[in-house]
Amino acid sequence: MSSSKSKKRTNSRSKKLSDSSSSSSSSSNKKPKKSTTKKSSTEPKTLLQKEFPALAKLIRNEKNHISETEGKSLEQILGHKDFKEVKIMPEKEVLTEIEQVFVQAAFSILQGKGLQFSLPSRSKNNQEYVPEVNRLVLKTTVETMMKRNFAHSSESQKTAIMTRVLDLVYHVLKQGIHVTKRDLFYSDVNLFKNQRQSDSMLDDVAVMLGCTRSSLHVVASEKGVVIGQLKFVEAGDVIDCTKMGVGAKGIPPHLDKVTNIQSDAEFILLVEKDAAFMRLAEDRFYNKYKCIIITAKGQPDVASRMFLKRLKMELKIPVLALVDSDPYGLKILSVYMSGSKNMSYDSGSMSTPDIKWLGVLPSDLDKYEIPDDCRIPMTQADIKQCDDLMKEEFVSNNKSWIKQLKIMKRTKQKAEIQALSTFGFKYLTDVYLPRKLKEGDWV
Repeated sequence: MSSSKSKKRTNSRSKKLSDSSSSSSSSSNKKPKKSTTKKSSTEPKTLLQKEFPALAKLIRNEKNHISETEGKSLEQILGHKDFKEVKIMPEKEVLTEIEQVFVQAAFSILQGKGLQFSLPSRSKNNQEYVPEVNRLVLKTTVETMMKRNFAHSSESQKTAIMTRVLDLVYHVLKQGIHVTKRDLFYSDVNLFKNQRQSDSMLDDVAVMLGCTRSSLHVVASEKGVVIGQLKFVEAGDVIDCTKMGVGAKGIPPHLDKVTNIQSDAEFILLVEKDAAFMRLAEDRFYNKYKCIIITAKGQPDVASRMFLKRLKMELKIPVLALVDSDPYGLKILSVYMSGSKNMSYDSGSMSTPDIKWLGVLPSDLDKYEIPDDCRIPMTQADIKQCDDLMKEEFVSNNKSWIKQLKIMKRTKQKAEIQALSTFGFKYLTDVYLPRKLKEGDWV
């Protein structure tokens, strides 16, 4: 009897353990339910982005943007070789190209054809805007190639200058140094006559060799400056652009020595003029609104354009531009974006696409009630420049730009950035720019 009860208790305990194990096994096989609360991938992460939702959206779009053309050659994008495209070359490769040019020149002389060079023409008629890459490029077909022959009286001086420039560049590269365009000019003043001759020939040499002008190690003097949330290493020295006082760091002309770019900036503010830049620097605008501020003090130089391009590509942050409300301010902005006709052969390394025109917009003159005595009547030259801009394919494709240019032409009024100072010297940094950023008022 006792044995029977013990057996029942054992069986009962085994069954409970079995049921418990089965229940546990069944529970473990069930997939956990997904949370119904979705985490938004577009939720602003910084205080600045929370306060400025339009800017937050622009930043997200820039971070998520994947360019279909970045890193591809023009031939890969367009499917033909009708356009000239240069590339950044190391010293040894440029030296090899120069040596090959002189070998070909020697063969030409031995064949009785005289000293001659073959290269694409950089004339205005040989420039073309290509919408697929949204910039100007240089055509290079059989019809657009030209020969520079020493035997022809009209070409003898240019051929001699080209030969001398090739020689000077070769020795600069051999020494592993950089020189300025002014240094190059003074190397043979009697031959060059004026610096325009040597400067123009540098571009011809770069096109002929197929390299960027910076690859020749001949640079312009420092012009552009930068300040703000940016650190980088230049020739082994750590540069902190937040610790420049109320001044700024000159944009180095030899960008091949710039490495390890770091930044927590939310955007880049591109400023046309030095006067506005100084106001922003002194007010430490870049600390309150985490950004990098750049100016080329007017017409942009090569180093400033290349530096801006590099920052945008490496940091993946948007660029907002502050220029005068006149045709020339917009022309300067278009050079940053699509390149210049003079250097269309190198537009790939210098053009920064999709810069937002933040101000001063022609529509801002009424919106911010700029007084009439701070507005400047447009001249006939201004109106012509405005018409010419609207005819350019790069501009005509942007409906928002056309709308603003039409306002400018209709009112026949223009204004400088400094016109905002009529409301106070700090109006630009305390009111105008914060309001523009908050409203997302850019085109």
